[in-house]
Amino acid sequence: MTELPRFAARLNSFVTRPELHWPGKNSAPTPLELMERAATVRGLSAVDLNYPDHIGSLDARELSARITDLGLVLNGFAMRYYSDTEFRSGAFTNADPAVRRRSIDLTKRGIDAVRAAGGDLMTIWPGQDGFDYPFEVDYARLWDLEVEGIRAVAEHDPDCLISIEYKPNEPRSVYIIPNVAATLLAIDEAGCANLGVTLDLGHVFQADESPALAAAMVNRRSRLLGLHMNDGYGKRDDGLMVGSVHTTQTMELLRQIRRDGYDRALYFDTFPDVSGMDPVAESEANIATIEGMYRALDRIPDDALDAALARQDAVAAHRIVQQAIFGSTSG
Repeated sequence: MTELPRFAARLNSFVTRPELHWPGKNSAPTPLELMERAATVRGLSAVDLNYPDHIGSLDARELSARITDLGLVLNGFAMRYYSDTEFRSGAFTNADPAVRRRSIDLTKRGIDAVRAAGGDLMTIWPGQDGFDYPFEVDYARLWDLEVEGIRAVAEHDPDCLISIEYKPNEPRSVYIIPNVAATLLAIDEAGCANLGVTLDLGHVFQADESPALAAAMVNRRSRLLGLHMNDGYGKRDDGLMVGSVHTTQTMELLRQIRRDGYDRALYFDTFPDVSGMDPVAESEANIATIEGMYRALDRIPDDALDAALARQDAVAAHRIVQQAIFGSTSG
């Protein structure tokens, strides 16, 4: 069987159903307590932290030691700009130069912190950088500001990988980096060797894209540094369990990244808190789904499938994949 990747999960998910893990607890769990709960998930081996809200006053080296004590590894940090209410109207793209500088400086401090904690990856989700109305912004100017911000933080530490996680909308009506093509263009214009892309499946479906095609384009023009596994109906960022809606497309993505040599963690960016699920059970279900998909991929005769793809024979390819998933498809 194919060697499985590391698995990580959204730390904030483990706030859900606190009574299952902390009976009688009356205070909100700390980030360290959330990590302790995440470490109880069978098969989970990595953790991502949001900066600055999961770090606070914690010493980065102490944090690294605690992660190791829990039997986990640090996958990376992810920037969150909602710590400053002025970022709501833009972080890197804010009309106020002082606010732009503050967002860039915050990101640089986050990069320093993840490096001090022993990590090598900072994920940037520019969730505030966009617009809501026609005639609200100068699009070329907004784009230039975004690229300048990305370049500034990437140049801060060339040995730290900086990954751009795109999304078409939500909370802004339109993001300045809404899809894989715009992401690759921004990376190309920024011109820094340590830049790459994080694909979030929910965002990919919102952008009406094919996950496997998006991954192939990233591999062609940049590099894939992160994969946020989840699912949804494509109208919003649903954060559903992996493979619950787009099973075959998720399998196709896994086959693509395996062929492209992706070797970082699969991060479950799902929202069990929305419907009050047990987050430990939900994470274990996601891991079981991915493991099952890899087993199915191992049952696919690659030569036969590659031949069908070369002929663009959708019927033959469909039968091969369905047989790997369900067994015999003969009538």
